[in-house]
Amino acid sequence: MAKRAYPLPKVYGLLEPGPVLLLTTSHDGHANVMTLSWHTMMEFEPPLVGCVVSGRSFSFEALQATRQCVLNIPGVELKAAVVGCGNSSGRRVDKFKTFGLTTMPAELVEAPLIADCYANLECRVIDARLVNRYNFFVLEVIKAWIDPTCKDPRTLHHRGRGVFMVAGDSIKLPSKMR
Repeated sequence: MAKRAYPLPKVYGLLEPGPVLLLTTSHDGHANVMTLSWHTMMEFEPPLVGCVVSGRSFSFEALQATRQCVLNIPGVELKAAVVGCGNSSGRRVDKFKTFGLTTMPAELVEAPLIADCYANLECRVIDARLVNRYNFFVLEVIKAWIDPTCKDPRTLHHRGRGVFMVAGDSIKLPSKMR
């Protein structure tokens, strides 16, 4: 099998590990939502998530100021909202209203949950040492919510430049993890 060189700016599309998220923040009475695909699990207990948020975004300012957010996990049925939130700025648009997203109060943070998502993770920033250099926040999940009626969520996975995969069939393989 012959291999060919692959452009370095496209590598992230090969490695995107998890589902696209909708990150919500609230600062100075203004709630906002942004699309987030650059994230990774860092630890299981307590659950730690690392994420990159563009320093040019309205959400970056809120996350840096409040040190809290909600990671909302949408299913494929919210694809239009996911793309719309990713292609607009909360500085100019009420994205919840524009894209028909229903909010509900979180229990431990000021940022809202998105009721339309099948899971929601309330988070606090616990490490911001890499923010100035890489816009990388380490979040601790402090409360998790799930819709028990959603048994097999089909999540979106960003491959880059507007291309997404949709999670498909699940398979069970032997594992020593519980």
